[in-house]
Amino acid sequence: MNTVFYFAVVLTGDLLRVLDLDARGEDRYVARSLASDGVVFGGQLLAQAITAAARSVPHMRVKSMHTVFARGASPEEPLDLSVERLHEGRSFASLGVSIRQGERLCTRSLVLLDTPDADLIAYADDAPAVAPPEACSPRTNSEQRGWEIRIVGDVDLVDPDAVGPPELFVWSRFADVPPEAWVSRSLLAYASDGFLVGTAMRPHAGVGQALAHVSISTSVITHSLTFHREFDAGEWLLLAHRSPFAGGGRSFGRADVFTHAGEIVASYAQENMIRAFADDRRPRAGERARY
Repeated sequence: MNTVFYFAVVLTGDLLRVLDLDARGEDRYVARSLASDGVVFGGQLLAQAITAAARSVPHMRVKSMHTVFARGASPEEPLDLSVERLHEGRSFASLGVSIRQGERLCTRSLVLLDTPDADLIAYADDAPAVAPPEACSPRTNSEQRGWEIRIVGDVDLVDPDAVGPPELFVWSRFADVPPEAWVSRSLLAYASDGFLVGTAMRPHAGVGQALAHVSISTSVITHSLTFHREFDAGEWLLLAHRSPFAGGGRSFGRADVFTHAGEIVASYAQENMIRAFADDRRPRAGERARY
């Protein structure tokens, strides 16, 4: 199993357990992390921020979020989540969700919640014409562990010499997803964090996700996610990624999310750091960086 895709072998039950936040007073929660030999996977923090927002304003749906990743989080320490109510009205609510470990701020999210209105105007992009999930190979061990991903064209993000355009199409579904809408939103947030660094690396020979945290320093800087329609993360979703720019030690990528039937349900965008290690932070041979 490719260690680069460590986030793909998480048991859905394990992920749901870390989304079961422990309330510690009004708008305050404590959470656990999935096991990891490095920092906490950013998708977990996105999912937990959505969960905290949904629990704080349960009569509205999470519409969008924008997150800044300030520092990495250790999987060995609890996470403290605090919700700041910026605005609550009849149609919209705005929250700030901060995740800390001790005095260290790990992430801060601005989360917009709403109650839907009837259509005045309506249109949507069509899904890209790609192979269906049934025609794509499962990732090793992913189906048995609860999150199944299938990459169109069997693109290998791990191989540094596998060169291609800066785009990636990934089919995703989770097993045993509870019916609450916020759960599917949280699970999609988790899935959305995993592929845009690799997408940006694809055009460059000698650069690939196998080198991330080993000989290349990578990190998510910001992540924005918008939900358009209701969906079920237990059904096949197509994550259609494209990275239009990389340079100056940074990359930018975005994606649209479609159902198997071709209906767009969400979109997200991400800024990343992709650069050489500073000499004093280069990991030793056989180790992975914690920065």
